[in-house]
Amino acid sequence: MKKIIALIIAIVTVFALAACTTTDKKDVTMDNVKIGVICLHDENSTYDANFINAVKAVQAKLGLKDEQVVIRTGVDESDACYKAAADMADSGCDIVFADSFGHESYMVQAAKEFPNVEFCHATGVSAKVQNIKNFHNAFASIYEGRFLAGIAAGMKLNEMISSGKITAEQAKIGYVGAHPYAEVISGYTSFFLGARYICPSATMKVVYTNSWFDIAKEKESAESLIKDGCVLISQHADSEGAPKACQAAGVPNIAYNVDTTHLGPDTAIISSKINWEPYFELIINAVVKGEAIPTDYCGDFSTGSVALTKLNDKAAAPGTAEKIAEIEGKLKSGEIKVFATDSFKVKGETLSEYKADVDGDYKGETNVIHDGFFDESNAKDFRSAPYFDIIIDGITVPES
Repeated sequence: MKKIIALIIAIVTVFALAACTTTDKKDVTMDNVKIGVICLHDENSTYDANFINAVKAVQAKLGLKDEQVVIRTGVDESDACYKAAADMADSGCDIVFADSFGHESYMVQAAKEFPNVEFCHATGVSAKVQNIKNFHNAFASIYEGRFLAGIAAGMKLNEMISSGKITAEQAKIGYVGAHPYAEVISGYTSFFLGARYICPSATMKVVYTNSWFDIAKEKESAESLIKDGCVLISQHADSEGAPKACQAAGVPNIAYNVDTTHLGPDTAIISSKINWEPYFELIINAVVKGEAIPTDYCGDFSTGSVALTKLNDKAAAPGTAEKIAEIEGKLKSGEIKVFATDSFKVKGETLSEYKADVDGDYKGETNVIHDGFFDESNAKDFRSAPYFDIIIDGITVPES
């Protein structure tokens, strides 16, 4: 008798659990899909503001209600990210997105715990090797956008040379970088190659703030570069510090992520940025339709993911818009490769092979040079996040 009762209890328990599971799994529609967005900083960071603006634009486009979009700002690259992701999953989010490199391991942790929720991470490197069905990385071929921003810089340098304001030898760019990571190195190298495509005498000095967002350090870094003879400043750091310093000193500035004309009306030329709207729209539609999200996604010109902000004609050199359009066409056609190996040297030598870290293990194991160019952010064969970490001739960086 006891065995029969135990068997009945076991059967009832199984059916109860099955019923609970069926009830918990909702039928996702555009009316009830819910996305959570985790940001390292808030809208005061140009980097985070770019993501926030993008998800809000997609919310409006898809007609999502405010309760369907949860944005959490000021989430450190620590266990705080895991807790935020888990809380979003517990509260009914179908998708959780995080925007900073250091969030990745915590997003992986959450993805393992919540297999029915899609976890998407920008700038990450491990989705392919993790092989977790509901964990995804995303980036864009922003090196092409930075190259175009560099075209604008080269045009400005040439204008200053032609007017006699500087000599060709004084065409020195200053660059405020956050960290000596591949993402930053790839960014400032592609920018420099764009500038030198137009102004061959250009050189560049880089300083690192060792922080993604530090207004004071970024301002001080820009000021030190200007004092050192840099006649144009660009950046891969996320605050208003450098643009404001440039406006105060009357030095041309090219920024990143957002239009900074309001910070430097006389000096801000243009900014390059990743447009995250296509990716947000892609992952939301995929979940609603029950389709797979790419494991590693790299947006480009064709997806509308590589963008420039509006050119500030007050600060830009004449003809800049036309030149950018011309070069963009050549990038799209493949006539120009940003990292063509004949366009740069390393210690006086042309590279024919380079073993890059594409597996996220910080060991260079994969040759990424072929057909005469360094194949950056190739998500199909390698990964979307940048792995160009070479210091090329013409760029000086702090001694390690």
